[in-house]
Amino acid sequence: MSDKQFKGVVNLDIRDSVPDWDAFLAKKAPEGAPNVLVVLYDDTGCAAWSPYGGRIEMPTMDRLAREGLTYSQWHTTALCSPTRSTFLTGRNHHLNGFASISETSSGFPGYSSHIPPENASIATVLRKAGWGTYWVGKNHNIPVDEWTAGSSRERWPLGQGFDRFYGFVGGETNQWYPDLAEDNHFIDQPYQPEEGYHLSKDLADKAISFLQDQRQTHPGKPFYLWFCPGANHAPHHAPKEWIDKYKGRFDDGYDAYREWVLPRMIERGILPQGTELTDFNPMPPGTFAEADAVRPWSELSEPERKLFARMAEVYAGFSEYTDHQVGRIIDYLEETGQLENTLVIYAADNGASGEGSPNGSVNENKFFNGYPDNIEDNLEMIDKLGTPTPTTTTRPDGPRPSPHRSRCSSAIRIRVVSPIRWSSSGPRESKRAARSATNTTTAPISCRRFSNAAVCRCRKRSTASTRIHCRAYR
Repeated sequence: MSDKQFKGVVNLDIRDSVPDWDAFLAKKAPEGAPNVLVVLYDDTGCAAWSPYGGRIEMPTMDRLAREGLTYSQWHTTALCSPTRSTFLTGRNHHLNGFASISETSSGFPGYSSHIPPENASIATVLRKAGWGTYWVGKNHNIPVDEWTAGSSRERWPLGQGFDRFYGFVGGETNQWYPDLAEDNHFIDQPYQPEEGYHLSKDLADKAISFLQDQRQTHPGKPFYLWFCPGANHAPHHAPKEWIDKYKGRFDDGYDAYREWVLPRMIERGILPQGTELTDFNPMPPGTFAEADAVRPWSELSEPERKLFARMAEVYAGFSEYTDHQVGRIIDYLEETGQLENTLVIYAADNGASGEGSPNGSVNENKFFNGYPDNIEDNLEMIDKLGTPTPTTTTRPDGPRPSPHRSRCSSAIRIRVVSPIRWSSSGPRESKRAARSATNTTTAPISCRRFSNAAVCRCRKRSTASTRIHCRAYR
């Protein structure tokens, strides 16, 4: 039902009656209300990206950093589902039922992976206030009991305030052969890798398509786009030319990389003067799992160095290729005159993944099945890393490619977030949606979403009707 009161007149004769369509039509956003684009990467430490001094070139992020703010105190929770839940609702991850990821949920308060209805998403708030709302990419905030084709769609994006959804459900998917969903149903990918398909490109295409549809039918209506690519979560997949661009750039090894990147981060103000590197394996012997240790580069064999350097090249190529796709969205906004009124937040949900073991991994599901990675097996895959070469399974009617992979957990940490609110003429959380929440109608909404790295661009000055407070703390 509409919250607006009918102000027309109803009489027995329609000729004596006065309609009031305003009571039934969707609310319009305030004049000049900003668009919001959130780009949320996965599993990326801030020492990787070029705006922070890293070797991975991120031209789109560099551009936004030059025109906006670069955050050095952007803290997250330890995993993707919890971080994303806080970003979506403005509340602590335990209040959202996401103390952990969807796959490890349990029947206890704070651990159910079921976001309660009183924790309205930012999309719910903004849609009620007149924004178009779109979710494109990863969705790791659907409880596993809603992952199947015949299950409830209550906590899918369209049930959480989003007008459209296109992406994948769970922690990860194959970038060449993804498990895709559109709105409330699963679909096949639109074309194949040999025809140029990659998920990052597909997601950018769909995001632009959603925005074009809205602009065509509702010009001037602001949008909220939650864009969550698969990068840089495993599996790391990218076109070969983007991987080969980094050939040899990590041959000096991870020990040398730490020494190289530290002064660059200090120079940029990301780290304070006097910051020193921790010990290589800082935990005392016997206090951590052997699989969590990292072997010094000098102790590796030449084949091991070659393998690990190539893995880093694939990771870097995946990241930059996806940044290029984000750039296509930015270019579209600029070409259509919308960029100057768009708040862009470009961040990661947690730091670099700790998965993989000291030997690296070409398939992290081996670990979950008790099959440790070894150098010999991984070296056999070195020329196929990142490519669309599918694995093979045995079927009664013969072998077929099996491109799909199961989901898994990620790896880091977040604080409580105040619910978002603009001032009196802007969006507020509805009293109905926030009935059981504390201080939801009085707390200013902040960009208090914390990750290890984030860039925020907003060329529009704050006004009395559009206040967005960006705060960061330790």
